[in-house]
Amino acid sequence: MKLNLVMLAAMTAAGLVACGGDSAPVATTPPAPAIPEGTTVTLALLETTDIHTNVMSYNYYSLAEDTSLGLERTSSLVKAARTENPNNVLLDDGDVIQGTLLGDLQAVTRPIACSDTLAVHKVMNAMKFDGGGFGNHEFNYGLPFLSQITNTDFGIPGITKPTGNCGAPTFPLVLSNVTGVASGKPIVQPYSLLPKTFSATKPDGSKLDVKINIGIMSFVPPQILEWDQKNLAGKVAVTGVQEAAKQYVPEMRTKGADLVVALSHGGLDPSAYSPKMENGSYHLTTTGIDALLIGHSHLIFPKGKEANAPALDPSFAAFPASANIDAVNGFVNGVPTVMAQSWGRRLGIIKLTLAYTGGKWVVQPTKTTVESRGFKYTDGSTNIAADSSVAPLVATEHAATIAFAKQPLGVTTDFEMSSYFSLAGDVTAIQLVNQAQLAYVKNFIATSTDATLASYKNIPVISCSAPFKAGRNGPSDFTDVAPGASAAVPVGLQVRNPGDLYLYSNNNLQAVKIKGSDLKAWLETAAKQFGQIDPAKTAEQDLVPSYGTIYNYDVFYAENNALTYQIDVTKPAGSRIVNLTYNGKAIADADDFIVATNDYRAGGGGAVPGIDGSKTIIKSPDANQTVVSNYLAAQGTATGKVTLTGNGSARSWSFVKIATAGPVILRSAPGHLALAKSNGITAVTAEGSLDASGFAKYTIDLSK
Repeated sequence: MKLNLVMLAAMTAAGLVACGGDSAPVATTPPAPAIPEGTTVTLALLETTDIHTNVMSYNYYSLAEDTSLGLERTSSLVKAARTENPNNVLLDDGDVIQGTLLGDLQAVTRPIACSDTLAVHKVMNAMKFDGGGFGNHEFNYGLPFLSQITNTDFGIPGITKPTGNCGAPTFPLVLSNVTGVASGKPIVQPYSLLPKTFSATKPDGSKLDVKINIGIMSFVPPQILEWDQKNLAGKVAVTGVQEAAKQYVPEMRTKGADLVVALSHGGLDPSAYSPKMENGSYHLTTTGIDALLIGHSHLIFPKGKEANAPALDPSFAAFPASANIDAVNGFVNGVPTVMAQSWGRRLGIIKLTLAYTGGKWVVQPTKTTVESRGFKYTDGSTNIAADSSVAPLVATEHAATIAFAKQPLGVTTDFEMSSYFSLAGDVTAIQLVNQAQLAYVKNFIATSTDATLASYKNIPVISCSAPFKAGRNGPSDFTDVAPGASAAVPVGLQVRNPGDLYLYSNNNLQAVKIKGSDLKAWLETAAKQFGQIDPAKTAEQDLVPSYGTIYNYDVFYAENNALTYQIDVTKPAGSRIVNLTYNGKAIADADDFIVATNDYRAGGGGAVPGIDGSKTIIKSPDANQTVVSNYLAAQGTATGKVTLTGNGSARSWSFVKIATAGPVILRSAPGHLALAKSNGITAVTAEGSLDASGFAKYTIDLSK
């Protein structure tokens, strides 16, 4: 019997006709309901950035709880934000796996097996992140380790991921501007489309579930090739952020992206675009993206909305009007933009409203808000509680890190090594690092069989190091190695202490051969850290307006304090270094010096004029942190202790003395005035009130 055409058409439309005349009917999926013109959906993009393995609210260097940081508290912020915004997407902007002893333990000291998952990734998986990008510090432990812990085959010859499925993030990771040198292809998927079903509102007020495809892409600074040369040279290439975005944004749109979000691990630099820019995020706003999540600078953007929120960083406040950067409301060239500080201390929230117009979803700028939410967002005074579900996930790793941190080095100290007043001249946390580096380089040259190095034996060797932990990440972010030990408690220095003195375990020691003119330019670059002080001004002036680049404040040292210099903070940046001498003689432009430093600085990090890798003469296989640790251990073998007289009081620099009509202040952690006095930092005369970030304002008398 034959079906007539009318019946056949009707049955086909109803989904009742199957292959084979006697087969059971097969139901078809009904088409999605049409989306009425003018339908709106409101969603929140949630951002974390620069976690740096701060999973717990704990400082492994001081072995103490620190409630100002930690992913366990960020998780509470995420839960609150998700309650407020049921339509949400949680994304991370990179610099996840390195930064604390926990990261070093799992990557270097006791590398985790393929079958295990990094502690920080365990927590991020539990928090149900939707996607993530990469930061420069993801490359610090090398490509094989990164391949393993992301369960990714990079397609790079010689870099083989362990067989099987390694423990890794359960959310997609993307990286848009790094390719393999051999293949010319991205080493990680350059973008991902995240299909999300959100509740929308039709023009009549009724609800409708809609599918929104959110495209994400990620960018790292081109400087990774300099900073991690030992890991990346000849293996990967980096494209400028704008070039990569212009390639992939149209492709994402073609494949159905309704919303394009850039995860850019770089700050905001509105100067003329260059593919080599470290902080090129600003220039992504002209590539057709809808939202910009940024990091790397460890700053708050836009200004916090909580009561008594910290002031805008001076770098944001100083942007010219022509840059079209709204640092209060969070827009860059009209694109909503957020940076959630670092270490899990804030959560970025971009709340967007999209309207269905002309067959596509269109962002409504007037209905978009941006917030960088901190732990005190509820009332401006009380920290949010930790998410109690996080600690059990990493209890084993946390306990192992504490035990590792407590292992003895076999040496004691009779003084407190701290960086609270490094910017006022205290070298107690810097001199020992410089001594270790200098001794290493001198021995390297003296024992080398290389004829060129041997010819350098009569060139003075000096060393430089920065106070890496000196306020960049808030008032709890300072080096403080307590004196010890006593006969009753013969503990002395421990494994955790070298990491407190030298934060970056991934830096390797290098040495550069420079001229006196290079040295002066280097010192001028370091002195940019200070604000320009007007002696006639009666209003309060901040000696160090921003700690954002404190890692570039290099302090130089020579044996027997042979190198000395002064800084005139009344002068503009670039003309502050005066009275630069070596062994009491003015340094001439043509004088030769060898400087012990790290691979980041030797390779061009910090933009020191002329220091770009071309002057490097020693590339050590040893990490600076290891050099410091070994030096301490050797001191223990030789004398049993390090002393203030021998290892913490050789101050090479001072301020040019000036009298000021008004107060000059230095922000530091509260409660340390007595320490400044005991270390001979006489310019610090009084401790004042706290600012909104919790720093104490110490009075600085520049006439002393």
